[in-house]
Parts: sequence; structure tokens; C-alpha cells
Amino acid sequence: MIKYVVFDLGGVIVELDPQRPVDRFREMGVKDADKLINSYEHKGIFLQFENGELDLEGFRRELSEHAEKELSTDDIYWGWMGFMLNVSQEKLDYMQALREKYHVCILSNTNPIIMHWANSSVFCPAGRPLSDYCDKIYASYEMKMTKPNPLIFEAMMADAQMNPAEILFIDDGIRNVEAASRLGIHTYLPKNGEDWRSKVDELLQELA
Repeated sequence: MIKYVVFDLGGVIVELDPQRPVDRFREMGVKDADKLINSYEHKGIFLQFENGELDLEGFRRELSEHAEKELSTDDIYWGWMGFMLNVSQEKLDYMQALREKYHVCILSNTNPIIMHWANSSVFCPAGRPLSDYCDKIYASYEMKMTKPNPLIFEAMMADAQMNPAEILFIDDGIRNVEAASRLGIHTYLPKNGEDWRSKVDELLQELA
């Protein structure tokens, strides 16, 4: 029986544009942005920002050095927010309804910039933060590790005292889903921007 429904953020709740942030960071002077930025797990400085090795100021300094020009915090925000397209209010309302029967959590490879936006009133059409729609947010930069590292799933389960067989995990990254499955977690792999609500309903009925 499922007790916990765990959602990824980008690509699942928020539709992502994988090319726009690459273009924006290139415009800032990050010539190899296409090699560092990936919708599922970044590399180099970008990964260090999302696994908590670098804070915002550290990331700004390191990226400025990499780009060989001084970049501002506003530049950094503009670059990262290039990922974000549509936030589906319908999906958020669905998540809220799920909380009547299940614990709903977020497990996301993310950083302080994205979470500053997600936890603000400009996040969704209803003017409410992401935290209003779930019981807990597990953010990679706070956990000091990123998916698909199995340790991030184990840390989440230990924190909430979850049994893997009682979890349904929805993530648009194949490696993340495979890592969760190897731990005995039930999974679903939607496409970026997919309306997965009916499929999640089906899975919850099957796993009841």
C-alpha cells in the first residue's frame, strides 16, 4: 500500500526549457554551458551548486572566474530561471488533494535560486509557494547530494521513516527512476511537461 507520493520538481511539476539556460549562460560568457548544464544532473560548478558544495556567492565567484568576467547575482538568477516554463496549477491542486490520503513530498536536484522562486508567492497562478502543496521538500543542495545517488533516497526515507515499498516516486529522469527502483521504490517516468495525473491515479489504484 502506498503511503508516500514523492515528486520531482523540474520536468514534473514545472515544465522545463533545457536550451534557454544554456543560451543565457553562454551569453554571459560561459562558452561550455552546453557541457555543464543538463536538465537531470549538471556537471562541474553547476553540480557543485546543486549538491551544496558552493553557496550562491561561491557559485557567482566561481562562474565569474570561469566566464572571465564579473557576473552579478542578478545575472545568475536570470540564467537559472531560463529553465522554468509553465507551472501547472492543476497539478498542484491534484497534489493538494492527494494529501487527504497520502504524504506528499518533493525530492529535487535544485539550488537556492530555484527554491527562492518556488517558495515565493510568484511561483504559481494561485499566488502560493510550493511548500503549500506538499508535506516536505527534500532539496539536493540542503542534503549535500544529488539524484541519482542512492544515498539521497536513503536519507529521505530515513528522515521520514519511509518504507520503500510504500513510496510512489515520479521523476522525468531515467537514471533517477532506475536508482529508486533498485531500492524497491515504485516509480513512474513521465515526459517533461506531461500531464501525469490520470497515470498516477491508475498506479495508486493498482498499488492499493
